[in-house]
Amino acid sequence: MNHSATKVSLKDYVRAHRRRIGAGMAFVSASVTVGLLSPFLTRFAIDALIAGEASWRLIVSYAGLYVVAALGSAGLALYMRRILLSLGHQVEYEIRRDVFKRLSELDYYYYSRERTGDIMTRMTSDLNAVREFIGQGVLQGTRTTVGFFLAFGIMFSINVRMAAVMLLLLPSTSLLFFLLFRLMRRRYEESQEQFSTISNFCQESFAGIRTIRGYAIEQRQIGFFARLNQEYIRLKMALNRVERPLWPGMSLLFSFGVVIILWVGGREVIRDRMTVGQFVQFSQYLFMLQWPMLALGWTISLWQRGITSWRRIQSILEAPAEIATPAQPAPAPTSVRGEICFEHVDLDMGGIQALRDIHLQISPGETIGITGPTGSGKSMLVWLIARLIDPTEGRVLIDGIDVRDVVLTDLRRWVGMAPQEAFLFSDTLANNIGLGLEEVDLEKVYAAAELAELHGDVAGFPQQFETMLGERGVTLSGGQRQRTAISRALARNPRILILDDVFSAIDTQTEAAIQARLHSVISDSTTLIISHRISSLRHADRILVLQEGRISQQGTHRELVEQPGYYRELDEVQRLQAQLENVS
Repeated sequence: MNHSATKVSLKDYVRAHRRRIGAGMAFVSASVTVGLLSPFLTRFAIDALIAGEASWRLIVSYAGLYVVAALGSAGLALYMRRILLSLGHQVEYEIRRDVFKRLSELDYYYYSRERTGDIMTRMTSDLNAVREFIGQGVLQGTRTTVGFFLAFGIMFSINVRMAAVMLLLLPSTSLLFFLLFRLMRRRYEESQEQFSTISNFCQESFAGIRTIRGYAIEQRQIGFFARLNQEYIRLKMALNRVERPLWPGMSLLFSFGVVIILWVGGREVIRDRMTVGQFVQFSQYLFMLQWPMLALGWTISLWQRGITSWRRIQSILEAPAEIATPAQPAPAPTSVRGEICFEHVDLDMGGIQALRDIHLQISPGETIGITGPTGSGKSMLVWLIARLIDPTEGRVLIDGIDVRDVVLTDLRRWVGMAPQEAFLFSDTLANNIGLGLEEVDLEKVYAAAELAELHGDVAGFPQQFETMLGERGVTLSGGQRQRTAISRALARNPRILILDDVFSAIDTQTEAAIQARLHSVISDSTTLIISHRISSLRHADRILVLQEGRISQQGTHRELVEQPGYYRELDEVQRLQAQLENVS
């Protein structure tokens, strides 16, 4: 079932702050308006001086008003920047929060398609571009728009002919932007994709640094990293070649404007069609428009980057969730017995038939052992119970309820799973064990660690259960990580316990001790144990053998060793290995 996310628009995030935007734009307009008053003072002072009507008192008055206007414009500019730039940070926070929430809701299918490095780029570099787009983009866009309209309005009131000539330069600017706009979008997107590739390469390299060092391929990785960066530089330079003409182009247009003013304005003054003060005032407005004209290119670049980056972020927010709580979930039972039923289940994973016609009934409190060759679908079978994936055909039921009809949080609260590859977080050991609890209960943590035979190791740790683990639990041995995963699953006291090959890195003596302890506490839970070790399976109430996605055998240990097939061969090989180890 495909659950599409709600359509998300950047306008929705911005619209939520419309009062702040209105206030910011008001401050922008006020700052620009006050700034445009200063040339009037210059004009009146110059004309008064030329006419011989100026006095010291008048000049001082104009100078004082000029200072007041400058201070007022600066003060308003300070507030407009504070309001609109903080708006960019606020919107960035809200988008990052929603992206993280959405990523937490997405499932195995999504993460099997997407690269971690690409996701991280969207949450960092792309979000920064959106923040600049919202903050600086709105600020500079408003200032440029208001400045152009007000300045040209005043310029037309001073001299229509000069203003009309200046206005003819604008189509040239529009043509320049139109030619560069599409190239900027495509090249920026290409550079961001390459940056994602670099991020993903770094993430994989650092996570697998022990493998890289173990095979002595550091120089090979360094060389590959250099090639990735060289390609990134090439793409960024290609983008810069498109963006670079914006600033020189705007400067050139401004220079043409200065020449036009000197030529046309000079003639207007000579013919007494405008005063010298008006000429200076008009020139001041042109100089005032220099920054908006130059900033227009930068603002367009910010908008283009922001829109492209937003689309990359939007793809996460609108990513469909294959696994989700149904719109009308079934009522949660007051107590869960732990009965599990697979009804003719098929599972297709990317064109590969992982499971075929699985029909299975598991009674409450029953312990089921599962074994079979690598790739036979053992892990996929138990993933269906916790609804980490959904069957292609058939149904999986718990206590008679289809798991697809249950609220996901309720379903996963019933299940405690220790996966084949234990993932530990960079946190204390206690918090890692108590991860599935609503609040970390140290008594439950200690009890679970004792059941998993971990307490003896913890006694030798520097801060015992408060010991900080390295990334992915790198400071623990493989066996300690597996026992931590077992502890985590047991701490929840689940109705359904799944142990997915969690004894592979544990010695047989410790495994026997764990199973002896587990036997006394899992009698009330439905337990599924996946293993290649006969010692882990022999005491199960029933053992399933999966081959090529089908249940090829099932029965007790005694029944299966008497039947020809995979299980008896596995038992014979492991008994022979044990005998050879005893002899040596």
